[in-house]
Amino acid sequence: MSDAPASTGDADPDRQPIWSRPERGSRGPAPAHSRDAIVAAAIALADAEGLAAVSMRAVAAALGTGAGSLYRYLTSRDDLLDLMTDRAVGELRPYPQVEGDWLETMVLLGRRQLALFGTHPWLLDVIHRPSGIGPEGLAWFDNCIRVLEPVRCPVAAKFEAIAMMTGVVSLFARRESAAGAFSFAGLDLAAHPHLVAAFSQPSGPAPRADLVERTLRSLLSGLLITESTEVG
Repeated sequence: MSDAPASTGDADPDRQPIWSRPERGSRGPAPAHSRDAIVAAAIALADAEGLAAVSMRAVAAALGTGAGSLYRYLTSRDDLLDLMTDRAVGELRPYPQVEGDWLETMVLLGRRQLALFGTHPWLLDVIHRPSGIGPEGLAWFDNCIRVLEPVRCPVAAKFEAIAMMTGVVSLFARRESAAGAFSFAGLDLAAHPHLVAAFSQPSGPAPRADLVERTLRSLLSGLLITESTEVG
């Protein structure tokens, strides 16, 4: 069994989810580590050095053991990535209580997602793996559906809105991680008159809400309130 980093794309559809397997195999010596300890070590490594640094060998070294010993708990690196993803998503707890407007609560949830991506930047590269939806991921979706209970629209529209919110938040997270990486400084804009005209206009007063909040409000309202009106 190779220790080379597995692809972070779609996992083998026939692979039994890690969530439904026992924590370790029945063979071999008594366990020296728990699955939780392995996942915690992998997350610490990813936080410090990035997802590419997370291999079975590197995680084993962090635990002071050999890579072969980890295969008593996990079948592959894909298993490890799934467990890391679900553990990180669990940090979104405790979920806020719905107090007043559902939209306010959803925007707050979106902000928490953004903060989570800031804490674990590597999560952006694994959050969309279908196999990574584990117990904490399901709890997150369940909570979002709970928040959206007052909205009278098809449940499919609610799932679409939740998925779109996560997608948009991940884009903001990537934008923040790349802040300062792009600039027009030093570029000749003479051949681009529309850009020149745009930069020459006064900027105007700053919006009352930041771009993240404005985007989430517009997105969720557009997707859900419109559907609610059509249902009504």
